[in-house]
Amino acid sequence: MALSEESRPYGVSRNCARVPSVGGTRDVGPVVSGPRDTDGMTTAEHLDTIDRLRAKEFPSEPVRTGGNSSGPGFHLVQLASTQDFWDDDGSGRIEAADQIGAEYGALAQAATDRWGAPQIFSLRTPRDRGFDGEEIPQPWGEMGNSTDHVHLWRAGAHWLVAYVAQWDPEDPYRLMAGVTVTDPP
Repeated sequence: MALSEESRPYGVSRNCARVPSVGGTRDVGPVVSGPRDTDGMTTAEHLDTIDRLRAKEFPSEPVRTGGNSSGPGFHLVQLASTQDFWDDDGSGRIEAADQIGAEYGALAQAATDRWGAPQIFSLRTPRDRGFDGEEIPQPWGEMGNSTDHVHLWRAGAHWLVAYVAQWDPEDPYRLMAGVTVTDPP
C-alpha cells in the first residue's frame, strides 16, 4: 500500500523520504518496498525489532546502552547508522543521506503496510517548549533533541515511531525506531 497524497504531509512526498542534508532537509530516493541491507539488518528485521520492543517490559528507571535508550513507558533503538562526518569534506554526506533515506523510506513503507498511514509529528514545538523550561515527557524530549519530526503509528496501546536522528552535524545519521505508551505532547 503506497501512501496517499493526503497521508503525506511533512516528511514524505511521492514515495520519498525526507532526510537531513547539508543546508536543511531533502527528499531522497523512492520508498523501497523490498528488504534493504544496512548494518546487516533488513527491513523485515527492523519490523521484528519493533515487534520485540512492543512485547518488552519498560524499565522503572532510564537506561542507556550505546545508541539505545529505555525508560518508564518507552524504548528507543538504533536500527542503522552511517559513518560520522568528522573528517568529511561534505561529499560523504550526500551518499550517507541517500543510504539512510532509503532505509527510512523502506521502514516507513513496511510499517504503513502493517499499521496503516502514519502521522508525521513535528517535534519542533515540543523542543522549543523544552528550551523555554517546560518538562517534555520522554521519549519525546529525547527524540526532539535529535530530529525535527517522526513518523508515528498507533498499534493497540503503543505509539510506534521511526525517524532519522543526528545530534550534531559531524555525527552519523542514525535510523531509529521506538515504542511508547506516552502520548505525544
